[in-house]
Amino acid sequence: MIAKKYMILDRYILGKYLKTFLLAMLLIIVIVITFDISEKLDDFLSNHAPLNKIIFNYYFNFIPGFLNLYSPLFIFISVLFFTSKMASNTEIIAILGSGISYRRLLQPYLHGSIIVALLILLLGNFVIPISNRYLDEFEDEYIHTMHRNNYIDLHFQSDVGTLVYAQSYDVQSRTAFHYQQDTYDENGQLKERITADNITYDSIDNQWRAHRLVIRTVNGDQEKLVERPLDMIDINLTPNDFNLASVNITTINSPKLIQYIHEQQMRGTGKVTTAKIELYQRLLTPIAVIVMTFIGVAISSRKTRGGIGVHLAIGISIAFAFIVFMRVSVVFATNGNFSPFLAVLLPQVVFAAAAAYLIRTAPK
Repeated sequence: MIAKKYMILDRYILGKYLKTFLLAMLLIIVIVITFDISEKLDDFLSNHAPLNKIIFNYYFNFIPGFLNLYSPLFIFISVLFFTSKMASNTEIIAILGSGISYRRLLQPYLHGSIIVALLILLLGNFVIPISNRYLDEFEDEYIHTMHRNNYIDLHFQSDVGTLVYAQSYDVQSRTAFHYQQDTYDENGQLKERITADNITYDSIDNQWRAHRLVIRTVNGDQEKLVERPLDMIDINLTPNDFNLASVNITTINSPKLIQYIHEQQMRGTGKVTTAKIELYQRLLTPIAVIVMTFIGVAISSRKTRGGIGVHLAIGISIAFAFIVFMRVSVVFATNGNFSPFLAVLLPQVVFAAAAAYLIRTAPK
């Protein structure tokens, strides 16, 4: 009889948890898509975007990323909403009065948050990179049409002791503009510098054609300078090296992202930190769903005179603080020496401690 009572309670709360979350996300997605259509309608019309591509290539692939990005926030609001309603209807008091402990009451919330967290983990690591690829292709063709084949400000290490820089790279013509390549010896001293106004890849000779080429060779105190208006150079690079340096990390799944991080560490590019933050966010964001669920329960399970409105006001303030904390920590990691892993983990740990405190002090 007791086990049956627990099962009924679990189904009741779990059903409310999932239904409220899905309904909230559905309503918000409809609102966001409506505003997005009004903002991009001129681009769709001027670039003659087909209706089926707008629906299936753009907005169909827009939903997973939006769900992943805002799921902790909307899980939090959903838990606040239906738990506050249960508390105002004295359902929480009745449940606890029937002999069910507060800790046992939290179990269906935990199960629901784990279900959503696993969904977010799957989406973030495998589904959303594919969706982002389709989004990028659509935006390149129908929205950002002027920039789809041009990458700017590329820095990478092509080999040990060899640093490459290009102001921009055009994929279609396979041309790097304002090219510079520096080669250093074992002591970190400049050995050779190659500069050119632009270099274009010749697929027949598998070499690069350089315009206004300048080669400066340093040997101790002696320097040698060679200038040529047009010449072929072998710099041990392929167009794919520039493509890798300009890859959008949000379009590759997590196993490939890990491989990309290793490659960029070898190349010595400045994209390692950004790539690590992206990876850790994919892996650790699902924890935020569980943390925000317990904070929501602890706040809304007590019956207050102000009802749902008070709970929502407190909850939105906490959610806003959580989002600001995450953004600030990521900025410190991107622009400072803060560890990317700690930048993503720290907000989760701080708010997990807050959740534990609120649960422990909640009326039981």
